[in-house]
Amino acid sequence: MKKWLLIPLLAGITGIALMAFDPMPLPPAVAPQAADTILYPEEKHFKNVRQLTFGGDNAEAYFSYDGKWLVFQRTSVKDGIPCDQIFAGKIPAPGAPFEYKMISTGKGRTTCGFFTKDGKHIIYASTHLGGDSCPPPPDRSKYGNKYIWPLYSSYDIFMADLDGKIVKQLTGSKGYDAEATLSPDGKKMIYTSVKDGDIELYIMDLQTGKEKRITHTPGYDGGAWFSADGKKIIWRASRPQTPEALRSYKELLAENLVAPTQMEVFIADADGSNAQQITRLGQANWAPAFMPDSKHIIFASNHEYKRGFPFNLYTMNGDGSNLQKVSRDKGFDAFPMFSPNGKKIVFCSNRNNGGTRDTNIFLADWVEE
Repeated sequence: MKKWLLIPLLAGITGIALMAFDPMPLPPAVAPQAADTILYPEEKHFKNVRQLTFGGDNAEAYFSYDGKWLVFQRTSVKDGIPCDQIFAGKIPAPGAPFEYKMISTGKGRTTCGFFTKDGKHIIYASTHLGGDSCPPPPDRSKYGNKYIWPLYSSYDIFMADLDGKIVKQLTGSKGYDAEATLSPDGKKMIYTSVKDGDIELYIMDLQTGKEKRITHTPGYDGGAWFSADGKKIIWRASRPQTPEALRSYKELLAENLVAPTQMEVFIADADGSNAQQITRLGQANWAPAFMPDSKHIIFASNHEYKRGFPFNLYTMNGDGSNLQKVSRDKGFDAFPMFSPNGKKIVFCSNRNNGGTRDTNIFLADWVEE
């Protein structure tokens, strides 16, 4: 669940705010807007749109199980947050401000916050055991300025209470452990790790700590979610298709780097069996999630634009058919998540940012056409 950057290669995927995003820096505003707005006329599925944050890079905003809270990651240099930290806040009544507080330690870099079933804890990944400072971004000039992001080896996954006290460390393997979400019953965690030498998905039983690796194909697998009925999983994958691409992938991986500029959406049964690739759109298709009926899918993509942006939200059937465009920002829309009752959607966007690089959180009622 990272963020990505818009760069000339994807022609500018926000550093993407693309899964997660540096983890990555969040997306810059990449195209001039005719006028700032929080709702475009073509966005027929959105109603009563509310902007919850104002300024900085805010991404990966996800509902609590009761739909009353949001957890998200935030960078705001002017506020003394030089790289992503995890915040949480109760969704306010209409017209009231969104008030939130830091849950993570304020040290290192964090990503991918998610509420536990009891609503009293949050899991997230953090590099703080590796040092108090933000880990340095990779020097892209060494790699032909291609779009790459780091797999910081100091990332591990933690559970903290709402006061920020870490009550449990969930992973401890050498190397990158991040991008965690939980099953609908709150008992299982699906996450991404390089512990076996490749970027793969694992499912852990939170009570026993027992886990199972569920992907086995060379390439990046990450940003996974369970369906609402708990029967399926969905994720994004960037898998090299030629010997040359595989060699390049392995060379970057040896340096704890990956270049996920080509990603497609995959689904499988909840235990990882019957895996299927359901998009073949090209470019970057990511941040997928099942919709509330566990049959349809929503995801972010730049496939319509050879220059690499905008990123917009799309829906499709579970087999990849009936592709429909949902959002229309000229820069970046991503990280969609539905409320547990299916009536609201939260997403992150460059819209209404006054021409800055700010990415903010938006909440809307979802309207079926």
